[in-house]
Amino acid sequence: MRALVGRIYGCVDKSDPRPLVPLASGDPTPFGCFRTAPAAEEAVTAAVASGQHNGYPSATGVTEACSAVARYLSQYLPYELSTGDVVLTAGCNHGIEIMMAPGANVLLPRPGYPLYEARASLSRLEFQHYNLLPEKGWEVDIQGVEALANANTVAMVVVNPNNPSGAVYSYQHLAKIAETARKLGIMVISDEVYEHFVFGSKPFVPMGVFGEIAPVVTLGGISKRWMVPGWKLGWIALTDPMGILRRKKVSPCLVNIRHACALLFHLIYSMYLMIFKELISQIYRNVMNVMRETAEICYQKLKDIEGITCPHKPEGSMFVMVKLEMPCFDGIYDDINFCCNLAKEESVVISPGSGLGMKNWLRITFAVDPLLLEDGLERLKTFCLRHGNKSIMNQAS
Repeated sequence: MRALVGRIYGCVDKSDPRPLVPLASGDPTPFGCFRTAPAAEEAVTAAVASGQHNGYPSATGVTEACSAVARYLSQYLPYELSTGDVVLTAGCNHGIEIMMAPGANVLLPRPGYPLYEARASLSRLEFQHYNLLPEKGWEVDIQGVEALANANTVAMVVVNPNNPSGAVYSYQHLAKIAETARKLGIMVISDEVYEHFVFGSKPFVPMGVFGEIAPVVTLGGISKRWMVPGWKLGWIALTDPMGILRRKKVSPCLVNIRHACALLFHLIYSMYLMIFKELISQIYRNVMNVMRETAEICYQKLKDIEGITCPHKPEGSMFVMVKLEMPCFDGIYDDINFCCNLAKEESVVISPGSGLGMKNWLRITFAVDPLLLEDGLERLKTFCLRHGNKSIMNQAS
């Protein structure tokens, strides 16, 4: 996906005097309205300035950092996580690398985050894709999951809040997923890097709430909620009150991984401790207010563009998926061609859905300054009008 988006950026006309509108990647840090809390930056500065974290970490430091994460996650669960339930990682992507281990079959969502497929392929892990249903708010196709599972299937991956669709799953739907996992005898790998990153009518519900139904391995990190994607602080958390993962030797394997990674993170351990002591409510409220505004701008603007269909209003994460109605366009033959020409003609960069397993769809981020977002979507509308199939457009109007 990175290579594909890089190709799109390469199409931008550098002589265009208008500002580039980056609607492809979910990095809000260039925009002042999404800056992290000063307390978080001060915690990092203090950790570096102390001079106490330049050597190898102690076992005590590792334990304290894991305990801090366990306490943080336990606030939202019906049971307490222990220090031993947490493995610290260099961001959520590192957690994905660890969990995509060889020797089994894993079910991945489509559309989905492409790193799962890439890591599975690299590890020679068997994987299959189940569908998310746009007509049902991008919910998991439960029947499809049951049809795909076989004797080698050990897990299904769920991303909630969802990248790339912007969906937030209800308590009832997550309960169905857990019941399905129990029926199939598999665990749920729940990617919650966008935990609590919601601004619609549905609250965020951790998959770990259903750990008594089916074992859950949660992948998370601070990068999204704290607005710091460059700070690679993440975790793997086991929510397994019935002890299923321990009996299947999954827990001991993760403990060994924790020991193997222990020398990587001395400064990071101290950052965990300092950051988790700070209240994030203020930045969280401010960021969600801006995200709510930009999501609304995005949804309303997209509804007015002929040839693009937005099946579901985004309720979480930083993204929305929209469908290209290809017969509505002249001289555009697929989503990649659409994005390349858009970048060249309008200096607007959008991710083609082909990189996410959804040909002739687009993924658009709204983690952009509101005024620049409006400008970019107006340029998108102009582009669609310029390349519109006039006969079809006239019929539609």
